[in-house]
Amino acid sequence: MKLRFWICAALLAGALTTAHAAQKGAPQIQSVRINGYVGDRIDKCIEHVTMPVDVDRLVQPFRAQDETQNRWQGEFWGKWVQGAIASYRYNGDAALYEKIKNSVDLMIATQLPDGYMGNYDKQHQLQGWDVWGRKYTTLGLLKWYDLSGDKKALDAACRLINYTITQIGPGATPVYKTGCYKGMASGSILEPVVMLYNATKNPKYLDFAKHLAQSLDEKGGPQLITLADTRLDRRFPVEEPDMWWSNENGQKAYEMMSCYVGFLELYKVTGEKRYLDAVEAVMKHIMDEEINICGSGAASECWFGGKLRQTEPNCDAMETCVTFTWMQINERLLQITGKPVYAENIEKTTFNALIASMKCDGTEIVKYTPLDGFRMGADGQCDMPLHCCNANGPRAFAMIPRYAYCVQDGAVEVNMFTPSEATIKVGKEMVKLGMTTGYPASGNVEIAVECKKKAAFPLKVRIPAWAEGADVQVNGVSVNGAVAGQYCVINREWNNGDKVTVDFEMSARLEKLNGFQAIVRGPITLARDNRFNDGHVDEACIIPADKDGKVELKAVAAPKDMWMAYELVVPVGTYGNDGQMPKRTIHLCDFASACNDWDFNGRCRVWLPRTVEVRFDPRR
Repeated sequence: MKLRFWICAALLAGALTTAHAAQKGAPQIQSVRINGYVGDRIDKCIEHVTMPVDVDRLVQPFRAQDETQNRWQGEFWGKWVQGAIASYRYNGDAALYEKIKNSVDLMIATQLPDGYMGNYDKQHQLQGWDVWGRKYTTLGLLKWYDLSGDKKALDAACRLINYTITQIGPGATPVYKTGCYKGMASGSILEPVVMLYNATKNPKYLDFAKHLAQSLDEKGGPQLITLADTRLDRRFPVEEPDMWWSNENGQKAYEMMSCYVGFLELYKVTGEKRYLDAVEAVMKHIMDEEINICGSGAASECWFGGKLRQTEPNCDAMETCVTFTWMQINERLLQITGKPVYAENIEKTTFNALIASMKCDGTEIVKYTPLDGFRMGADGQCDMPLHCCNANGPRAFAMIPRYAYCVQDGAVEVNMFTPSEATIKVGKEMVKLGMTTGYPASGNVEIAVECKKKAAFPLKVRIPAWAEGADVQVNGVSVNGAVAGQYCVINREWNNGDKVTVDFEMSARLEKLNGFQAIVRGPITLARDNRFNDGHVDEACIIPADKDGKVELKAVAAPKDMWMAYELVVPVGTYGNDGQMPKRTIHLCDFASACNDWDFNGRCRVWLPRTVEVRFDPRR
């Protein structure tokens, strides 16, 4: 399959992030600004989560190098700096740039003469999370090099990977015999190794990447290609609870997807289709068997056939690291294949699971986000000032502008509907797109074109899979090709003042599973929240819907700290009066807002118990 050209959004001063962006004549996205509620979430994440981090604390374990057990201190700097760099590309904050630069200088100063950078002592290297930490360190160094051109960072990355090759390269310890979870934690270093090859063109790094890919498919390891079309929760069943966090567990969601991200990067370089085929097979299993109604998955951080079991209370559900990595692998597949299903996945996750991970005031990111119960913060991990999801979450929020508008095959793609602005270079001219919309609360979208001179390029507007009957117009004239689940392609010469309008029918629809029911409206999953004081959120009811599953909701003013709110009248409980169940007006909010105040006494619920009314039950 031909690798599509992808130009990421929000790049400063035309500094493109891929070689493919140099395609002559292709539009180039110069900047993106996200406004509205989503933009506020991004800004608060940068202000309250990314900026306050004490980078010296993140670097300290690399100075001490005294780890002997299973602490994953080595991941925190690499996660933080990648989120910080993506955030800087978005907002151009000079203070953030200096903070990043200072952190890189501090990190490079910890590198040993043999090239090692990590938190483990010499005797315990390759154990626990050592190689996993090296992955994040290398990614951070390479992202900084890509942004700044600082060759010290590239040299440090080379020296670290050179040293790693002596330990897990050809003829050394197989990568699957190191670290955690069938070696998947260690094996995910494949991604930065390929990136290092792209930066240096040194063939030894490509050879090492191929060696890692082969090792990850060997017996004894996770067999990530051989088992690609096997259910994820049945590859290496864990029989005993005390083995859950051991190397025998091959179900760990975050680490598994991280390895498959590396396979995608290797595919880009080699064109070996087996890598892409394996990832797409795995993605189909994840979509069909794991991802829940809010766009994330996993329980106790592992795949477990969760799509069918999402109505059950899941312990430690929807880890934010899983949410981000799910978004990341979809973004990479969108780059490569151009398939709109991957953009749709990102939208669903962003509006539901991701935004739900942030506290209403934007000061923290939660570790787990269950579909029922409450949300709560988590203390720092491994004697560090933050936990893994507070470090990783900002990478997901910083991905939103990159995904919202992008360029593939010479066409500008509109993937996300939210108040926003994008500046695009077409030839020598600058074109601005300004989106005005109340989406996802409403279904009306307007994209205004601003340009001094005419500019010809295709504009591809994504039509969500649920949006049957969407109407797309240019200057009031309907255009063909608005098909649900596809891109509507508008190829024309654009003039200043041109307007594209999109009208989506934002009807609510009923979902049923295992005797439970939930409501989805457009891309938004709704939930009950006890802050409405309208009855117990766990009470049984019957949500009325027409024969097509449509539910009539009434929009109401959202209470403090909530984004959207609706009400409807439902029969409740299990008692009837002359065959008629009592009715009550209940309220629902968007899942992202549910229990977002992190009150321990709060309670929210997505899947509502459905009362069995035997007279109308076809199974009677």
